[in-house]
Amino acid sequence: MVVSGPITPGQVSFLLGFIPVFVAWIYSEFLEYKKTSSPQKVHSDNNLLDLEKETIKEDDRAVLLEGGLPRSASAKFHSSAIKMNLIRFMTLDDSFLLENRATLRAMSEFGAVLLYFYICDRTNILGESTKSYNRDLFVFLYILLIIVSSMTSLRKHTDKSAFTGKSMLYLNRHQTEEWKGWMQVLFLMYHYFAAAEIYNAIRIFIAAYVWMTGFGNFSYYYIRKDFSLARFSQMMWRLNFFVAFCCIILNNDYMLYYICPMHTLFTLMVYGALGIFNKYNENSSVMAVKILSCFLVVILIWEIPGVFDFLWSPLTFLLGYSDPAKPDLPRLHEWHFRSGLDRYIWIIGMIYAYFHPNIEKWMEKLEESETKKKLSIKTGIVAVSVSVGYLWYEYIYKLDKVSYNKYHPYTSWIPITVYICLRNCTQQLRSFSSTLFVWLGKITLETYISQFHIWLRSDIPNGQPKWLLSFIPEYPLLNFMLTTAIYVLVSHRLFELTNTLKTVFIPTKDNKRLFYNSVAGAAISLCLYCVAVILLHIPHSPA
Repeated sequence: MVVSGPITPGQVSFLLGFIPVFVAWIYSEFLEYKKTSSPQKVHSDNNLLDLEKETIKEDDRAVLLEGGLPRSASAKFHSSAIKMNLIRFMTLDDSFLLENRATLRAMSEFGAVLLYFYICDRTNILGESTKSYNRDLFVFLYILLIIVSSMTSLRKHTDKSAFTGKSMLYLNRHQTEEWKGWMQVLFLMYHYFAAAEIYNAIRIFIAAYVWMTGFGNFSYYYIRKDFSLARFSQMMWRLNFFVAFCCIILNNDYMLYYICPMHTLFTLMVYGALGIFNKYNENSSVMAVKILSCFLVVILIWEIPGVFDFLWSPLTFLLGYSDPAKPDLPRLHEWHFRSGLDRYIWIIGMIYAYFHPNIEKWMEKLEESETKKKLSIKTGIVAVSVSVGYLWYEYIYKLDKVSYNKYHPYTSWIPITVYICLRNCTQQLRSFSSTLFVWLGKITLETYISQFHIWLRSDIPNGQPKWLLSFIPEYPLLNFMLTTAIYVLVSHRLFELTNTLKTVFIPTKDNKRLFYNSVAGAAISLCLYCVAVILLHIPHSPA
């Protein structure tokens, strides 16, 4: 087995943490097997006592492995509890392992998937093949997926609006998840088949994702008014937990997965915009000032020369990227390019979210109006949308990629708005969605990150995935089928594991406990990293 690149302290520290967790999980499964296979007690009193204890354990199943307390315990959480649980973990305490068997299994499974990533992308155990683009095959596969999805997974929804109480379903959750799903399929196929001719469309898709970041986060904070530390931590975990481990295991820069820092930045900006003086968010004048301030901040950072580099240069260690194929580019070039392309669209998403209740009320009145009036208004909206979309396509979309990128930050809202108008022009269109694309839309983050390593291959740290992972050489379609099936399955499982571990390690209503968990996690990571550095230097120390 040939390994690409040197072994890093991060990779060694991951193994130092993964191995004991994996061993503890295996032992906990043995204990569970032993417990369930042992003969039942005869005395009814003992059985009732065991049943009562088991009920308590089931209620406390979400206990943290590294410092957690059962829900039945006091809300006060002290650092001694972390030390106690670490000791119980290291000494393989039977009751502790049984209580945390599900958590140990999730952590072990997550670690095993990361090892699979490394094997696929950094060793020669599995083969690789070159990308090949055929427009006929590309279009055929996508249309086939749409037909199959429409025939087998089309579903009608009757959800009630939070604003009107009626089933308007304008930009409902099913619709936005479906939107993400069908875009993600094209986005992934673009990478797999190297479909360079749809580059401009991919830029629009990414803008639509960022638009949804502004729309979704604004809607949540504006309606729920939940600016808690727990909610913020859960959001950051969802965006960065998985990608952080990929950076460690595969020795990649954070910016290789540019979608993650982009969504993190714009999520933080929405959070800040609504979180500051949040008790005045109901005031339309204050909201107008906040949205205008967002525009001014973006103009200041991205439009005025020198400000971007001055602001972000202290974070070069985090946001810098060195492409092995383009070593002469500045470290912040990628961050400037990627974040700059969609610097305004998240604010457009906020604006659309702010006026969402008004649009729903207007649509409710439209649906209740007389048929002739309703039909004429809808026909006018469709006609204007199609006309604007056609003009954008003719004069903007058809430009070469370099020219198009110059106009993209200022025009990406046009096709997004056209799509929203056409997708929501009738009640029938709004009420139906494809559950297959909805399902795919929920795992877009995992499919985006995973594609680099278990569907495609880069072979080297920070390398772009220029090759295809090959299980079946000389049979490209069979290989595509097999690798895609494994890739989608693993991505969905990673989505579940990320959420499972989030519920375990990030408490929802206990900031003190969250703080102790964060400190404990940082301390354990630092210790493992220091041990890894020492181990890597032992072979090179003089005799």
